[in-house]
Amino acid sequence: MLPVPRLIRWILSLAVFFLVVMTLLRVGAYFALLRDRLPVAQTWPAFWLGFRFDARVVGGAMLPLLVLGGVPVLHAFKAGFGRRLWLTLLGVFSALLLLLYVVDFLHYRYLNQRLNASVLGFFADVKVSAGMVWQSYPVFWITVAVLIALGGCLAVFVASHRRAAATDITLRRPARIGWFVASLFVCLLGIFGRAGQYPLRWSDAFDLRNAALANLALNPVQSFLSTLDFRTSGYELAKVRAHYPFMSAYLGVTAPDAERVSFQRRIPARGGVATIQPNVVVVICESFSGYKSSMWGNPLDTTPFFNGLCKEGLFFDNCYTPHYGTARGVWATITGIPDVEAVETASRNPALVDQHTIINDFTGYEKLYFIGGSSSWANIRGLLTNNIQGLKLYEEDSYKSPRIDVWGISDKNLFREAHEVLVRQTKPFFAVIQTADNHRPYTIPKEDLKEFTKLDVPAETLKKCGFDSLAEMNAFRYTDYCFKKFFELARPSAYFANTIFVFVGDHGIDGNAGTMFPPAWTDQQLTSYHVPLLFYAPKLVPPRRVHAVASMVDILPTLAGIVNIPYRNNALGRDLLRQVEIDGGRSNAAFIIDRHDKWIGLVKQQHFGRHRLDGTRPELVWADFNTPPPAGINAPVDDYRALANAFFETSRYLLLHNQKPEAGK
Repeated sequence: MLPVPRLIRWILSLAVFFLVVMTLLRVGAYFALLRDRLPVAQTWPAFWLGFRFDARVVGGAMLPLLVLGGVPVLHAFKAGFGRRLWLTLLGVFSALLLLLYVVDFLHYRYLNQRLNASVLGFFADVKVSAGMVWQSYPVFWITVAVLIALGGCLAVFVASHRRAAATDITLRRPARIGWFVASLFVCLLGIFGRAGQYPLRWSDAFDLRNAALANLALNPVQSFLSTLDFRTSGYELAKVRAHYPFMSAYLGVTAPDAERVSFQRRIPARGGVATIQPNVVVVICESFSGYKSSMWGNPLDTTPFFNGLCKEGLFFDNCYTPHYGTARGVWATITGIPDVEAVETASRNPALVDQHTIINDFTGYEKLYFIGGSSSWANIRGLLTNNIQGLKLYEEDSYKSPRIDVWGISDKNLFREAHEVLVRQTKPFFAVIQTADNHRPYTIPKEDLKEFTKLDVPAETLKKCGFDSLAEMNAFRYTDYCFKKFFELARPSAYFANTIFVFVGDHGIDGNAGTMFPPAWTDQQLTSYHVPLLFYAPKLVPPRRVHAVASMVDILPTLAGIVNIPYRNNALGRDLLRQVEIDGGRSNAAFIIDRHDKWIGLVKQQHFGRHRLDGTRPELVWADFNTPPPAGINAPVDDYRALANAFFETSRYLLLHNQKPEAGK
């Protein structure tokens, strides 16, 4: 017999027991709930991923016993108190686990959803909820079954403890330390879930690209704990209905229905400029802040190449992101809904994983997404793979280029590797490229320093031009260099002339815009939200600089209009070009939210209004950098407060009501 310390031998037997039981419960769930939707042959990836989710739970449960079970007063074998304590804790853990599995099973039968923290809402009215449960399920027999199962678990724990205690083996100190370190490593690896930069997350289940497989892979502990921070997510229907007349009119809902609160529009092809299916490449640019770039005359001329593109393309110079943060920017771009989640980003909330995106209305297109690092970051993988049909996701392990830092491969190599994929496409494609180098630690690869020259600028000049450091300024310039290298590769290719390139910043950067912009950029933090928005396709889209207000959520509707396709829109975005035709864009509004400082605001025409989420401290300031401010502000501040509230309440509602349409609908 292998000389294994009895504590570790007991832990190993317990871990095997829990993993076997949890696997059998998953098998039972498959046959009871999912057999009709999933052939057995397709389930193995879900069972393997589910085993890894189970290992996270078991690793977390065994870790305290491993670390503390050998402490003299808590010793699992030498102290009577310790023995009773660990057996009691194992019993409590088993009871909670059984309860979660039972509730999860009933929850799925009732709502077709795995257990999540929203179930805690039933405690708001315990009497009604308890009555519903009692009348819907055989509570008595379920309780009896749980108690019998719990008794069986306790019997296994006691028996395995006795077997381990009977095999007391004396080991030298180095051997005991070695076994402890090895066991600790296995526990921590099980909890982390993978050998990589990011831990195993609930969104990995949706990388299986099948809702039934994802539901099979998840376990109730993972589902419940992953949603615990989002238990307050929701909306107030009365407020949504109060703002519905304005929002439905703003969005162009043809058949408004305040009772159903529907924002769905089916937009027909409008006779756009394209006569054939053009390709689309959307570049989501890390921290591409307007006031730091050349397009608005920054004295450091940091983006001369991109400035040249803007002069040749359709350039919206008054565009804003709804929020600060890359994950929220990606969310708004893909879904068309501002991420107004209070606790974490919407991409991290399993309850919001099902979202419609206009990308799917580009039928017949290959869908491609390129990110230099891991899409596990912020659970972006769940948003992408669960909602973009047929998506081919390229991330850090997909490339030949080496990683340069925590964000993966360099932006130049990301563009190069993406280009190598695009030139091989035989069908129209819709591709998204997400950059990262204009972000701390501001890495510029040594291989590029032969061609890209870093500048040395006095600190006073840097500050005057909106930069905090030389590293930041040179990283901003490196972004422009990467754009140039991408176009040097793309221009000679067959796909270039028939491709619409879209560039947008994922967010801006808070900072002092000095005299380059109105005071609101610095005082009211518009520097954090103002970004370039460029549609570049000289043979398809006439060059033009548009000053009408635009928002990141407008990108996909505008693209669909240019490509001339019909699409379904259930979000807040509008076709910017169509609005320019209708009213010159005067009705356009860009909603902004700052969850950290707890305010919401709105840019419309020449003004920016904002107020605290509790309704206090309303402000209204001049925000037009194209025209000088008047002597006084004449616009009513209450109107802007009402408009911002309308966008906020509607966004909260739409996060939970933007599901993908069922097949054929």
